[in-house]
Amino acid sequence: MPKVVALPRSFSRSEEAKEMLLQAGFEVIWNTEGRPLKEAELIEVIKGADALITGIDEVTAKVLEAGAPTLKVVAKYGVGYDNIDVEAANRLGIPVTITPGAPTRSVAELALTLMLSVSRHIPQMNAGVKDGGWGRITGTELGDKVLGVVGLGAIGAEVVKRAVAFDMKVIAYDAFVRQDMIDKYGVQYVTLPELYAQSDFITLHAPAIPETVGMINKESLAQMKKSAILINTARGDLVVEQDLYEALSSGQIAGAGLDTFVQEPPATLDIVSLPNVVTSPHVGSNTVEAGYRMAKMAAEEAIRAVNGEAPKFPVKIPVNK
Repeated sequence: MPKVVALPRSFSRSEEAKEMLLQAGFEVIWNTEGRPLKEAELIEVIKGADALITGIDEVTAKVLEAGAPTLKVVAKYGVGYDNIDVEAANRLGIPVTITPGAPTRSVAELALTLMLSVSRHIPQMNAGVKDGGWGRITGTELGDKVLGVVGLGAIGAEVVKRAVAFDMKVIAYDAFVRQDMIDKYGVQYVTLPELYAQSDFITLHAPAIPETVGMINKESLAQMKKSAILINTARGDLVVEQDLYEALSSGQIAGAGLDTFVQEPPATLDIVSLPNVVTSPHVGSNTVEAGYRMAKMAAEEAIRAVNGEAPKFPVKIPVNK
């Protein structure tokens, strides 16, 4: 009986995906820890598995080597795969797949939620009212503000669609220019320094690659408006957290909405304790609807691999030589 290790906690909520695996004749090993697994834990559970469905667990080279004798696929429950050593997987002949499009709407909606929460001070006023107070804080509208989108892929495009409905002007930075975004939404492509300088809100939707890691740092923060609000629903590694902490503490920028961190949970509470920061625990894709879509797509990739079929959504990263 083929064995699949299914680690994301929310994967088990999809009865359709669970039934798909059982109907395919899989023995399913569930994550009972209530959290993502570390390398040593994964090495133990991966042995003898035919497929791994993973969220943000530590899928390192050692994990992949431990599973290599039988492992036929690593199916990511989501689209970001920086927790997976893709080069090691390629070297070992293990395809890595993702679920493109499944979490797009959910992440985009969270980005707008964070913009509104920071600009209207919702958490602070909510806490005040619940404590018996009635302190009102003057907020800022989104309408007529400039939104800078860093990374205009699927999620960035969904953010643009929603931002335009709020009467925001959108500028963007991406290596690839999408004419459809220019024609339909009036997006203006600019350089990164121009985006930092002109934006009232900056939202990050770039992958964590060598060119983007640490892109939000002292230099880039110094180029932003004092009224600027930074939103990160992408990857924590895009931000130098100490630099952002100093910028937020000093009033160099006005606020931030953060769903992702370099270390999760954060290594310290310094930045999350600031009054001008709204946080969430990496829940961009954590909606019922996105969970169902991701679970179904990941299950389908696991079944394809075990049946000897080519993956539908493989990650294609060349091995460095």
